Amino acid sequence: MEKVGHKETLTTPGVAGAEQGKVILDGPDGVAITMTPAAAEGTARSLLAAAEEARHQEDEA
Repeated sequence: MEKVGHKETLTTPGVAGAEQGKVILDGPDGVAITMTPAAAEGTARSLLAAAEEARHQEDEA
Protein backbone atom coordinates (compact mmCIF):
# COMPACT_ATOMS: atom_id res chain seq x y z
CA MET A 1 0.00 0.00 0.00
CA GLU A 2 1.41 3.38 -1.02
CA LYS A 3 1.88 5.99 1.70
CA VAL A 4 1.20 9.69 1.22
CA GLY A 5 2.47 11.84 4.08
CA HIS A 6 1.66 10.04 7.32
CA LYS A 7 -1.47 8.30 6.07
CA GLU A 8 -1.77 5.10 4.09
CA THR A 9 -3.35 5.22 0.65
CA LEU A 10 -6.32 2.89 0.70
CA THR A 11 -6.87 0.43 -2.12
CA THR A 12 -10.21 -1.03 -0.99
CA PRO A 13 -13.33 0.98 -1.83
CA GLY A 14 -15.85 1.94 0.82
CA VAL A 15 -19.36 0.51 0.75
CA ALA A 16 -22.42 2.78 0.96
CA GLY A 17 -25.86 1.91 2.25
CA ALA A 18 -29.05 3.71 3.24
CA GLU A 19 -30.83 3.46 6.59
CA GLN A 20 -33.68 5.58 7.92
CA GLY A 21 -33.13 8.38 5.41
CA LYS A 22 -29.38 8.60 6.00
CA VAL A 23 -26.46 7.38 3.88
CA ILE A 24 -23.81 5.35 5.67
CA LEU A 25 -20.36 4.93 4.16
CA ASP A 26 -18.42 2.01 5.65
CA GLY A 27 -14.70 2.08 5.08
CA PRO A 28 -11.74 -0.03 6.16
CA ASP A 29 -10.67 -0.46 9.76
CA GLY A 30 -14.20 0.11 11.08
CA VAL A 31 -14.48 3.67 9.77
CA ALA A 32 -18.12 4.68 9.23
CA ILE A 33 -19.55 8.03 8.18
CA THR A 34 -23.24 8.97 8.26
CA MET A 35 -24.44 11.71 5.89
CA THR A 36 -27.62 13.29 4.68
CA PRO A 37 -28.61 12.37 1.12
CA ALA A 38 -27.53 15.85 -0.06
CA ALA A 39 -24.13 15.52 1.61
CA ALA A 40 -23.69 12.05 0.10
CA GLU A 41 -24.52 13.35 -3.39
CA GLY A 42 -22.02 16.17 -3.01
CA THR A 43 -19.39 13.75 -1.73
CA ALA A 44 -20.02 11.40 -4.66
CA ARG A 45 -19.56 14.22 -7.19
CA SER A 46 -16.40 15.40 -5.45
CA LEU A 47 -14.95 11.88 -5.29
CA LEU A 48 -15.64 11.23 -8.98
CA ALA A 49 -14.01 14.52 -10.00
CA ALA A 50 -10.97 13.83 -7.80
CA ALA A 51 -10.65 10.27 -9.10
CA GLU A 52 -10.70 11.53 -12.69
CA GLU A 53 -8.02 14.11 -11.90
CA ALA A 54 -5.87 11.51 -10.12
CA ARG A 55 -6.14 9.17 -13.14
CA HIS A 56 -4.88 11.96 -15.40
CA GLN A 57 -2.01 12.60 -13.00
CA GLU A 58 -1.09 8.89 -13.10
CA ASP A 59 -1.11 8.98 -16.90
CA GLU A 60 1.21 12.02 -16.91
CA ALA A 61 3.68 10.45 -14.46
